[in-house]
Amino acid sequence: MDHTSEFIKETISIASQLDTEVLEKMADEISELRKRSGRMFFLGIGGSAANASHAVNDFRKLCGIECYSPSDNVSELTARTNDDGWETSYSEWLKVSNLCEKDALFVLSVGGGDEKRNVSTNLISAIKLGVERQAKVLGIIGRDGGYVKNVADQILIIPTVNAEQVTPHSEAFQAVCWHCLVSHPKLKINETKW
Repeated sequence: MDHTSEFIKETISIASQLDTEVLEKMADEISELRKRSGRMFFLGIGGSAANASHAVNDFRKLCGIECYSPSDNVSELTARTNDDGWETSYSEWLKVSNLCEKDALFVLSVGGGDEKRNVSTNLISAIKLGVERQAKVLGIIGRDGGYVKNVADQILIIPTVNAEQVTPHSEAFQAVCWHCLVSHPKLKINETKW
């Protein structure tokens, strides 16, 4: 089978295995967040940072929810990384944003962070702050869920069907899943133009 056919076959397999119950629970959780005037902070690195930025736009515009992502302000992100280090780049940003118990962190990640392997340490520090401040933690994560799985209130793990394609499938399905949420009748309050 050629690469393209195999990739599409894998995509279909992942879609058929997604835990739709978790997405429904996320919709409920986000609906409650909007009712209490909470904010959502989307956290991602690399391709997941780009997805975080896109999700911020969609949840603000279509769902009327106040959302932000620390990776959207490249000046602050690079200043914090340069001056204080990568590990605290997101958590210190969240402190200035006055993250509180009304808010939620929404983590988009291929692996979910791993303290022992020193992977995605800025996500882990941000999540620790979120837990400390009693903010909800949601996540759409690949692999086995990593650190996020251990602390999240709601986590959707993208099934691994081919270990060599974990990153493209995980990042693609982050977009599928948040688009499902922003178009959910419990959340969507504004129509799209097209």
